[in-house]
Amino acid sequence: MRPRIPRSLIPVGIAALLAGLAVPAQAEDAEGGGHRLAAGTRFYVEPDGDAAQQVLRDLTAHDPASALAMAKLATWPQAHWFSDGTPAQVEEQTRTLVRRAARTGTVPVLVAYNIPGRDCSQYSSGGAQSDADYQAWIAALARGVGRSKAVIVLEPDALANLPRDCSPTTDPTGALTAGRMADLRYAIDALEKQPNTTVYLDAGNSHWQSVGAMTQRLIDAGAERTQGFSLNVSNFFATDLSDHYGTWVSNCLWYATKGPESARGHADWCAGQYYSPAAPNDGKPGDSVDADDPTTWHWTDQWFQQTVGTPPANELTHFVVDTSRNGKGAWKPPAGKYTGDPQIWCNPPGRGIGDRPTADTGTPLVDAYLWIKTVGQSDGQCTRSVPGATADPEYGTVDPPAGTWWPDQARTLVRNASPVLTFNWR
Repeated sequence: MRPRIPRSLIPVGIAALLAGLAVPAQAEDAEGGGHRLAAGTRFYVEPDGDAAQQVLRDLTAHDPASALAMAKLATWPQAHWFSDGTPAQVEEQTRTLVRRAARTGTVPVLVAYNIPGRDCSQYSSGGAQSDADYQAWIAALARGVGRSKAVIVLEPDALANLPRDCSPTTDPTGALTAGRMADLRYAIDALEKQPNTTVYLDAGNSHWQSVGAMTQRLIDAGAERTQGFSLNVSNFFATDLSDHYGTWVSNCLWYATKGPESARGHADWCAGQYYSPAAPNDGKPGDSVDADDPTTWHWTDQWFQQTVGTPPANELTHFVVDTSRNGKGAWKPPAGKYTGDPQIWCNPPGRGIGDRPTADTGTPLVDAYLWIKTVGQSDGQCTRSVPGATADPEYGTVDPPAGTWWPDQARTLVRNASPVLTFNWR
């Protein structure tokens, strides 16, 4: 376990600043499933998080420039990840966090990340040992939240990367995928029973599952009983792409569950980021949808306009977007540099922090932009699929294990922030 610097040693001015940044928040019931996140919500800032700890180390090392950058970062709210521990431990840790946030009049963002078989046993592998263990763990987390206000992002990648997606031999009978869906439904019900909990079920990102496929997975997992879904967690795709994709998914959810009778159960009919029946699809440039070319996405917009129309605003599902590292958008390695998968999601170089955390997004279906991935924590030990490589060729060194604080990456993300990072004085 990485040693923590005692809270008492954090500079008094920073601790005081972090403890009183935000104003009270309100959560109110919404029609249908979920608890609506109020537009004026302020999110909890952890006073001794990674960036605040780095401030002290930088001051000790006589590096005022880095200390200033980390001090700015430390004033912004970031999510707290719960990824292991016994039920008793997670209950106590959750209760401590929500009570600490309540004393500042703010709402904490929690990430539940302990689903069995998570990440297909890759860089962020782990999770509960069984479905029964997971459900006991989730029940404890729910008890820890109790009646306190909290936003919970539920199981990043769990739907976009089902056991059946891992490999042809991972889930030959479908039992693991069925268990995954049952676990998510259990988690939704356990968390939504808490009166002030706002739950967003993770739905991957704009360059992963197609609109129709992700919509069906959300339906199967019981997303209608949540406030909505989350996008771009721990990824780098630009905010506007996530907003666009999320709006399609929201409309597809309505179309396949509340739309015309003939469309019920047919999320697979929805156009998406890979294909639209409205496009000519004749092989000519621009005449089909390309996930990497947003100028072609109008073909999918056209399909939704012609087929779905304008659903009632109060019947559309809302979502949140992780903007912690997407200020420069996704990384595109030079053509031909890598012959295998360049792992553009894994510690890509030259990225920057994106839009600041806020519940006032200006986009009707987007409840909040959040920093869900902890800024400055590694994605894992990337090799860009170079045969025999142990180091990351982009950095010339071995990346820290997934979830480990990486000061150099944090400094890069702050330096490249778009918009420029300032102190959060509000």
